[in-house]
Amino acid sequence: MYPAGTPKRSWLSWYTRMFNAVEGNSSFYAIPTVDTARRWAGEAAAGFQFCMKFPREVSHEHALVGAQAATRLFLDALNVLRQAERLGPTFLQLGPEFGPDRAAVLEAYLDELPPEMSWAVEVRHPGWFDSGPNEQRINEMLRQRQMDKVLFDSRALFQLPPDDQIENASQKRKPKTPVRQTVTGRRPMLRLVGRNQLDLVDRFTEQWVQIVADWIAQGLQPYIFAHAPNDALAPELARRFWNRLAPLLPPPQPELPRLPAKPRQLELL
Repeated sequence: MYPAGTPKRSWLSWYTRMFNAVEGNSSFYAIPTVDTARRWAGEAAAGFQFCMKFPREVSHEHALVGAQAATRLFLDALNVLRQAERLGPTFLQLGPEFGPDRAAVLEAYLDELPPEMSWAVEVRHPGWFDSGPNEQRINEMLRQRQMDKVLFDSRALFQLPPDDQIENASQKRKPKTPVRQTVTGRRPMLRLVGRNQLDLVDRFTEQWVQIVADWIAQGLQPYIFAHAPNDALAPELARRFWNRLAPLLPPPQPELPRLPAKPRQLELL
């Protein structure tokens, strides 16, 4: 986020001073070039982590089969960020049609990913949430490879009918998958989807903050990404999460930077 009037060339630099990680959805739509990744790394503050999403060309269009060329291009960009110490977990979001019948395809693809990078997987097909052999298989698949399972919670978004057109569009777009707390690696990733009326998210936040605090006490490094139908509200949702989490953590607790009065959404350009 950045103050009104900040030139576009300074957006990323400003953002990386406000937050310590970004969920990089831009790579889902277009594979970043090496030059772009180099620019991101150069503009990002020390300690900042890019958590990039696999390109849809790999995850959805090819469904992991015959995607070697696109994967190599993506890995080239990721390696630039890794060498600059700006790379967090990269997450593979599988499409809703990618079910347990394709588990062997997923295993084969994961085995080709370089182990020196951190990986996370988000599944959306209902068959992966059977509380039985399919769910056990995906969990064990990730544990054996020391990869993380992306945890997705959209309960707050769907608790009531939409209040406006933005929430209506969000409910049509976001999945309604069962909520899990499963940890399979060292960097659990939680994607929390809220509402534009942030008070309606609080009871779901309260359920997660103790879980996240326990993860941290166990030496894990969780990544928490807050979403709101209106993107401009996401930073405040993240702050509300932090304000509830911080008292549960041992001192010293870092202070969050103060957000601009009228935040604007970042674009990775």
